[in-house]
Amino acid sequence: MAGSSYSALATKKNQLIRKALNGSVFIADVDATAITALTDSSDKKLAALPAGYTDLGWLTDDGAQFSRDTDTSDVTSWGSTEPTRSDVTKDQTTLQVACQETKLATIGLYLGVDTSTITADSSSGEVSIAKPSTPVARHYRVLSIAVDETDDGEIYIARFLPNAKVTAFDDQNQNSGDDPIMWSVTFSSFTDSVLGFSEKTFFGGPGWAALLTDMGFSS
Repeated sequence: MAGSSYSALATKKNQLIRKALNGSVFIADVDATAITALTDSSDKKLAALPAGYTDLGWLTDDGAQFSRDTDTSDVTSWGSTEPTRSDVTKDQTTLQVACQETKLATIGLYLGVDTSTITADSSSGEVSIAKPSTPVARHYRVLSIAVDETDDGEIYIARFLPNAKVTAFDDQNQNSGDDPIMWSVTFSSFTDSVLGFSEKTFFGGPGWAALLTDMGFSS
């Protein structure tokens, strides 16, 4: 049987390269309704979010930075130069966001406080928040939506963390440089005991539907 040239074997489609041209990260209390669908079946555009989800607003150019931290336990054996058994012992998603807007949601995240108890002084409008003497493990539902544009409409790639906790805080700089005062945190994902998962990824939008065949999906 005759061979083939590389050009005959290769399948490369530049229309399948995605970028996050825009996007937002939303948070809600952990008892808020979970995200079960991203788009409306009638027009394939974004569906309304359940009550309680708040947009963190403008983020730095880095956007939503996801990482996946894994550990393995390896068995080594006599005569083998590689593990003869390897088991994953840790697989956790983290999400880092650097929020540029100073508002109730971002302040509450960074200070680790219950925002439902925070009010402004009725006369001066002043707000004061005491740092908790003992950090409270506050859990959130977190939804990150990245948006790309195509000739056929928007494409959405979203990642939903149903049970996330703030586990790290970046330094906050208060100066007159180019950067605003920011509220930067890192979320770590945990399995939701009711839903049974720690993360779910959604893909959708009019542009996505138009490319299903090109991407190899059937519907």
